[in-house]
Amino acid sequence: MSDNYQKQSQDNLNQNPTSSISSEKIIINKINNKIDNKINNNKNNNKINNIHKQNANAKKEDKENKENKKIENVDKKEQKERVINTELPDDAEYYKKLGFMCGLEIHQRLATSKKLFCSCSALQLSDSIISKIARYQRAVAGELGDIDRSAEFEELRNRRFIYNVHDKLTCLVDIDEEPPHELNLEALKIALALAKAFDMKIIDELQPMRKEVVDGSDPSAFQRTTMVALDGKLKASKQEIGISSLFIEEESSGIISENENEIIYDPSRLGIPLIEIDTDPYIETPSAAKEIAFLIGTILRITGKVQRGIGTIRQDVNVSIKGGARVEIKGMQELDKMDRFIKNEVLRQQKLLEIREKLKINNAKVFEPVDLTSIFKNTKIKIIANQLAKKGVVKGFKLSGFKGLLGSEINPNRRLGSEISDYAKMAKVNGLIHSDEDLSSYGFSDFELDAVKASLNMGEDDSFIIIAGPAENVDKAIGLATERARYASTGIPLETRGVLNSDLCTTKFLRPLPSGSRMYPETDARPILITNEMLNEAEENAPDLEKERRSLYKEISNKEIADQLLLSQKLSLYHNIIKESNADPNFVANTLMQKFTELRRAGYKVDEIKEKSIIEIFKEYASGRITKQAVEELLKIGGENIKNTIKEHKLERISGSDLDQLIEKMSRELKSSDPNILRNTIMSKYKINVSGDELVMKINEFLKREKKNN
Repeated sequence: MSDNYQKQSQDNLNQNPTSSISSEKIIINKINNKIDNKINNNKNNNKINNIHKQNANAKKEDKENKENKKIENVDKKEQKERVINTELPDDAEYYKKLGFMCGLEIHQRLATSKKLFCSCSALQLSDSIISKIARYQRAVAGELGDIDRSAEFEELRNRRFIYNVHDKLTCLVDIDEEPPHELNLEALKIALALAKAFDMKIIDELQPMRKEVVDGSDPSAFQRTTMVALDGKLKASKQEIGISSLFIEEESSGIISENENEIIYDPSRLGIPLIEIDTDPYIETPSAAKEIAFLIGTILRITGKVQRGIGTIRQDVNVSIKGGARVEIKGMQELDKMDRFIKNEVLRQQKLLEIREKLKINNAKVFEPVDLTSIFKNTKIKIIANQLAKKGVVKGFKLSGFKGLLGSEINPNRRLGSEISDYAKMAKVNGLIHSDEDLSSYGFSDFELDAVKASLNMGEDDSFIIIAGPAENVDKAIGLATERARYASTGIPLETRGVLNSDLCTTKFLRPLPSGSRMYPETDARPILITNEMLNEAEENAPDLEKERRSLYKEISNKEIADQLLLSQKLSLYHNIIKESNADPNFVANTLMQKFTELRRAGYKVDEIKEKSIIEIFKEYASGRITKQAVEELLKIGGENIKNTIKEHKLERISGSDLDQLIEKMSRELKSSDPNILRNTIMSKYKINVSGDELVMKINEFLKREKKNN
C-alpha cells in the first residue's frame, strides 16, 4: 500500500498518540516476557474457605434467587444472539465526515508458461510428489535494521511447515538452495502493458527485492517482489482514483491442511508470476471500492494473459476512519460482497471507539493474571475439565470498569470479547470465557463463580476473563489477551484481518499489520533495465477498457447486459465461446449474465462447470444439434462429457424432416390441423427438443401442403 495511505493513517492516529505503539508492544514487549502470576496461595485459600461458609449460610437465599438468575441469563443470551443493524449509508459525504480512507490491493496470477525466477512450469498440471521438506522459520531484520512486527508474531507461533516436493513443478530455487534465474520476460511484458493501461510512470531500472514472509507460505521465508511502475490513474463512474504502484512478484504455496502446530503446503504454484496493483487510499465509498475492484479485474482479464478460477485473483482492502486505525482485510473471494465487508469494518471501528470512550469514563483497568486452577479441581465445566485432565492450568484476570462491554456487539455475532479471544487463540488455546457471556451454558457452579470473583477481588462494575490449557500456552494467551484488553481503552490496533463469515461479511484478527521493515534487496538477482523497445511494445499491447466496451456494444444489443459482462469474470469465457462456437452473442451474453444467476439462485452448481464443458455446450447449440432450452438443461445437469449427456438425457434437437414427421403424426393423432393446437401439444411434450421458431415455420408449411393436397 502507498506511502500516502501510511501518512494519512498516521494523521488519523495522531488524534490518539498512543494508538500506533501498542500493536508492537503486544508482539515484541509482552509475549516473550514471563507473566508474573505468582499469588499468595494461603491468602487465596482463606478466601475460598470463607466462600464455603458463606455458601452454607446462604443456600436458602441462593435457591430463591436461582430463577431470577435464569431469567437474566436468558435475557442476556437473547441480547447477544441479536444481529446488529449494519445498513450504513453509501454516500460520499457521510464517509467524508467519518474520515473514511480506503485503498485496494489486487493480486492476479499471470498465465505464463514458466515461473518468475526459474524454469519450472507455471501450468497447474498433475505431478508426482517425490519428497517432503520440514522447516521452521524465524524473523530477521529488514533493510533498515528493524524486525517486522507481523513476521515476529508469526515466528512466536512456532509452527512446523511441511512442503511436498514435486518432480517437475518445484526446484531448488523454491527452497533457496539455487540462485534465482533471470526474471521471466513474458511476465515482465504483461506487467509493462498493464502499467501503460493505467497511465503509470514505469521505473527505468527494476530492482528485485525480498519481502520477509514467515507464515510458511514460502519455504525460503521470503517472497521476491519487484516494483515496476508508479503514479497511475483509473476513472470510475463517480471518481478518478490513483493507482499508486504496480509490482510483479512470486505466488505463494497453497495450503493442503493445517492445525495449531503444523501446516502442510503444496508448493507447485509457488513462484508463478503474480501482479499486485495498489490504489491510493482515497476511495470515497464502499460501493466505489467494489466498482474499482471490478474495473481493475476487467482490465487484467482483457489482456487474455491472466489465470482464471478460484484463488487466481485476490482482493485485499485497507480501511480506516478518523480516530481508528488502518486495517487490512484479506481473503475476500466474493467480490460482490466487498462493500458489505468494508461497511462492517467501518461499523466495527465505530463501535470500538464508542467502547473506548465508555472505558475512559469508567477509569477502566486491566489487572495482572491470577492462577485459578484450584477452584476448578472438581469442575463440571467440560472445556476446563478436559484441560485439567491433561495437567493444564486455569488462569484469569480482572477487567475493572468493563462490565457489560466485553459482550458489547461490534459486528454481527461479534463482540469485544471475540476480538480479545482472537488474540488469545494465537497462543494455541481454544479461546476464553468472559463474564459477560451466559455462564450457565458452560455449567459454572455458584461456588466457582463466587470463588473466581473473590480471587480476582472483583467489584460490581468489573468483568473477568478465564483461559484454560497447557501452562506455557496459557501464559502466552493471557499475555496477548491482557494487552488487547488494555488496548481497548486506547483505540484500535493496526491489524491484518481475514474473512470469518462470508455470509455475515465479518472478519477476525490474523496478525499485526506488516511494515516496511520486512523488505530488503535481492542480491542474487540482477537489476532489469527497461528499454525503449520494451516501452513501445507495452504501449501497443496495453489493454483498453473503453475499446472493449465499444466492441461489446456492437455485438450485444442490450447495453445493460454488455456493461454487466464487461465487469464480470465471465468476459474471457464469453470471448472464448464466441471464438470457438460462433454462437449468437446475444444468447451467449444473456445466458452467462442472467441464466447463470437464475440457476445459481435455484441451487444449481453452475459455477463448478468447467469452461471447456460450457464452450462445448454452446458448440452443440451453434451446430444445431440442441435447442436453447437444452442449453439450460445441460447447465443444470453439469458434467464434462457433453455429447454423452445429450444422448443419455435425450436432449437431441428434433429438426428438419424429423420435425415434419412429428407434426404429421400429431395431426393424425389429434385429428386436427389447428396450428395453435399442434404447436401447444408438441411444445408441451418436446419443448427441450424443438425450437419454437422452427416449429411455427414447419406447421405453416404443413398446413400449406395439406391445403394443396385437399
